[in-house]
Amino acid sequence: MAELLKVENIEVFYGEFQALYGVSFHVDEGEIVALLGANGAGKTTTLKTISGLLRPRSGRILYEGRDITHTPPHKRVEAGIAHVPEGRGIFPWLTVMENLKAAAYVKRARERFEETLEFVFSLFPILKERRDQQAGTLSGGEQQMLAIARALILRPRLLMLDEPSLGLAPKLAYNVIMLTKQLRDEGYTILLVEQNVRLSLKVADRAYVLETGRIVKEGSSAELERDPMIRAAYLGM
Repeated sequence: MAELLKVENIEVFYGEFQALYGVSFHVDEGEIVALLGANGAGKTTTLKTISGLLRPRSGRILYEGRDITHTPPHKRVEAGIAHVPEGRGIFPWLTVMENLKAAAYVKRARERFEETLEFVFSLFPILKERRDQQAGTLSGGEQQMLAIARALILRPRLLMLDEPSLGLAPKLAYNVIMLTKQLRDEGYTILLVEQNVRLSLKVADRAYVLETGRIVKEGSSAELERDPMIRAAYLGM
């Protein structure tokens, strides 16, 4: 598999506070990679740095073999990186359909909007039913579906999901995480940030564990599920 994303020794600060210490990992085309760890470990900071919302003080980010460390966020979106942030990031005052149309602002998305819309509605039939409903009146689960749908409208090569199960009832959380497998089978490459380690290891091909801004473990999901430290700290075993 070709390497789609490579993060090399990034160090990220908020003012004088250092959030990431020499973080390195890679994501190959067609796989699901999970970034695991407790609250405050640096998972969201990592995604924001990849999408260009934060600048690393050192290190670099390669995408499709090109250095994008200093590329503006909108150019990263045009290149095929879509980021579904924690908290969803939808426009609550717009309808479902208006939210989806607003996402089609890059050329690739505009040209194939109808085709992608059909795919999105096949994944999320409830959004088709509620296409004329104001997004802010949707349930939490439906809003999360809309946030993912908006990202898919961009036709990304790399889909980054930040805590997609946060605040959802257990069954809905399970369904949202399992959706990543379906998307992987459709050809998407996914970088998943998720506090629910047990669920993440069910769907991810590989995973990295972040603790206080450092990667402390990495391996296949099967290897990490067997790891005594992971079992004790994250799986309650």
